[in-house]
Amino acid sequence: MAENENGQEKTEQPSEKRLREAREKGDVPRSRELATAAVFGAAVLALLASGGMMARGALGWMQAALTPDLALRDAPMELFGHTGLLLLRLMLAMAPLMAVALVAGFAAPVLMGGLQFASKSLVPDFKRLDPMAGLKRIYGPEGLAELVKSLLRVLLVGGAAVLCMWPGMRLLRSMLNQPVEQAVRSGLGFAMSMLLATAAALLLLAAVDAPYQKWNWRRKLKMTRQELREELKEVEGKPEVKGRIRQLQHQMSQRRMMEDVPTADVIVVNPTHYAVALKYDGGSMRAPRIVAKGVDEMAMRIREVGERHRIALVSAPPLARSLYREGQIGQEIPVRLYAAVAQVLSYVYQLRSWRPGTGPQPRLSEVDVDEHGGAAR
Repeated sequence: MAENENGQEKTEQPSEKRLREAREKGDVPRSRELATAAVFGAAVLALLASGGMMARGALGWMQAALTPDLALRDAPMELFGHTGLLLLRLMLAMAPLMAVALVAGFAAPVLMGGLQFASKSLVPDFKRLDPMAGLKRIYGPEGLAELVKSLLRVLLVGGAAVLCMWPGMRLLRSMLNQPVEQAVRSGLGFAMSMLLATAAALLLLAAVDAPYQKWNWRRKLKMTRQELREELKEVEGKPEVKGRIRQLQHQMSQRRMMEDVPTADVIVVNPTHYAVALKYDGGSMRAPRIVAKGVDEMAMRIREVGERHRIALVSAPPLARSLYREGQIGQEIPVRLYAAVAQVLSYVYQLRSWRPGTGPQPRLSEVDVDEHGGAAR
């Protein structure tokens, strides 16, 4: 089992972050067997598809190359240009084959892991010059895998050649008695069968090597439990930092809540342990909203702010406890508490409009609330 420098076993699959960093460094799965099979097989198929056209182009090029140009005897300096033009015509005749091979060369890495240009891979890595690391690669598991692949390559390609040569020996002997054109066609057909068999052997080898390279790449990137924990801490943040952030967020939330207390219409208290500040605007709100709530010390602070800003404080212990437990800051009060809160707000509005000498001071009757979820009575 793979181990890291500290001797810990790498038992965990690589995380997405580790895979992404590996790709950024140019460390991606690659299969030389797949690349070879793709380029060779695509070239063979291109020969089958456009062999006649390329043969006619090659024949025309050969005729032009072997036909002497008498004008060059009087202008020997033009010989270089003539040679370059001949080479260009030869390249044009072979262009379909080269284009297909080039596309196949790009398709192979895309199938494995996608094309990835990593500038970090251009930075010199002196660890690759370590002779011990080189010996480990040669005589280690990777070296053994390369040896097995080499033997398998010889076996498959050699087997394909034998399977083609054995039944083709009679054809090769008969070519001695055939006319030139017929012998050429027979020889080209035999050569194409050899090429197809070789391409099939390389494709079979690539079908074995490509999955192995992907598996081996992920195996090298495996992580220990400690590495995985460290990465999680790095991504999600250390517990101390996260705790400090939550503390700051809580403090900011409390500060904003205390700033909204002066806008409240009433503060329902317990009278000492709970405090819930409510606001209601009939023109813009469907129901009263909770602008602040707190217990113990926070409840005391809400009461102090309310007293400084002359906010009505109403003692209704069951209602205060229910609002604290069931309500959320910034949201409407629970539906089941509508009647009880309406009773409190009605009392507050009557108190605001009351003036000494206009009659008895309004009093709040007992606000009865079922704290276990029943309807207000």
